[in-house]
This record gives sequence, structure tokens and C-alpha cells, in this order.
Amino acid sequence: SFSINHNPGSVILDSVANLVDMRVSGRGPGAYFAYRPEVTGALARLSHVPDVIVAGPPCQGHSTLNNHTRGDDPKNLLYLTVPSIAVAMDVPVVIIENVPNVVNDKRSVVATTEQLLTSAGYHVTTATLAAHKLGWAQTRKRFFLVAMKDGYPIELAWLRSELARKAAPVSWAVGDLEDAVDPGDVMLGQPALSEENRARIAYLFETENYNLPLENRPECHRDGTTYTAVYGRMRADEPAPTITTGFVTPGRGRFIHPTRPRVLTPREAARI
Repeated sequence: SFSINHNPGSVILDSVANLVDMRVSGRGPGAYFAYRPEVTGALARLSHVPDVIVAGPPCQGHSTLNNHTRGDDPKNLLYLTVPSIAVAMDVPVVIIENVPNVVNDKRSVVATTEQLLTSAGYHVTTATLAAHKLGWAQTRKRFFLVAMKDGYPIELAWLRSELARKAAPVSWAVGDLEDAVDPGDVMLGQPALSEENRARIAYLFETENYNLPLENRPECHRDGTTYTAVYGRMRADEPAPTITTGFVTPGRGRFIHPTRPRVLTPREAARI
């Protein structure tokens, strides 16, 4: 998918852990490289120094939707491969994006990364940015870390203030696709929903409701749930919730279309 959409010069199909030889001692303000990191494998064969590293380390272990390994997932340490590669290759600019809860990681990967980059001569700025507060039609929040070696990056907190805009409604993003459903098109198709889920969606439209009552939910939810938006319907005049890979299933979030009795199509989710 990445190759088709972006036509990159090269794609490396390997774990990032195999692309850098590194060892970090300590954590947070006390973190340091036990020895200077070195890139290995395909990265070592690059003929030039990249202008920028843009990284999205695995977020599942930090997500507030994850009740099992939240903040304590071994994959969370892959965050540290980013400063390691940056230092090893002397890359001038680093951008890392993740869920806001990454700052609560039990191994302090954010604070450790800041320390490793600062010690290597980078200037670092961090902030959580909310898409809907920057004018977009989705309430997605993400934590960003930006580092620059030969200069100072724009402070993200200042950027957040200067770019503040009123959120666009979800209708702005997908209003022209209300009836664009085509079972033969992978981007315009619909999943095969269970009879129960079809009935739940129909109920919301028949009663002009946006939240499913507990008695209409699966039995495991009828005593209440912390995920109140599941089986929910979007509002056309408000931004959409954060779009996740579960958007084709009403039981995974507020993914029911605001004006049509169905879930979002992949095209609508991509638009948002």
C-alpha cells in the first residue's frame, strides 16, 4: 500500500530493530548511549544521509483502548530506534508521532528520546496536537516530537496556538459521498453486518438517536461500558471521532454514518 501510494525510492521489509545497532543505558534525564549507534543492513547501504526521519512507532502499547499491555508493551521500546538511527546517520531533522498516552510509558521512551537527542546536539520541541482544533473534521489527538540539529524547530505549542481554527463538520469531508456505495468497489463497499448490528443501526435512525441505549447493546455492555461511543452514530454538524482500523464495525466506535443507516465506507474513512 505504501509503495503504490507514495512510489518511494526503496522499501525495506524488515524490523526496524534489525536496522540499527544500539544500546541505551538509563532512562529519562539519565539516559545515554552505551556506545555510538550504527546503522546496519539496508540502512548501512544508503548512499546519502536522509534530510529527515519521520517515524510512527507502534502505538498499540500506549493506546488508552488497550487494557492489557497499556504502557508496558515490549514494542514500545521501538520508539528508541528513532533517535538511535538519527544519531547514527547524523540526520538533521527528526519527527515522531504517536498517541498522547505515549508520555506515560512505563519505560519513559519519550523522556529518554529527548535526552538522547539533546545530548547529541539536537533542539527538541514536543506537544499534543488535536486535529479538530486545527480546523479538521476529526477529533484525533496525537503527540509530536520534533528535533533539529542545525537550528531550532518551531515550538509546537506556539504552532498549536497560531494555527487554531474552528473544526470542520464531518459533512464537509464526506457530504458528497452519502449515496456513493458500490459493492464492487473496494473503497466504496460495505461489510457484511450481523442481523443484530443492522437492527441497532436501524434503531438509531428510526428514533433519531445518536447513542445506543444499554438495553440494545450486547449483554456484556448492558451493565455499562467505559467506551460509550461504541454503536454510536456520527453527527453531520460535528467533527468525526478518531478514525481507527475498526471503522467498518459499529461495535468498535462511533462509526455509523450521520445521515445514512450504514457504517462508513473505506473512501469516507480515508477522506476524514
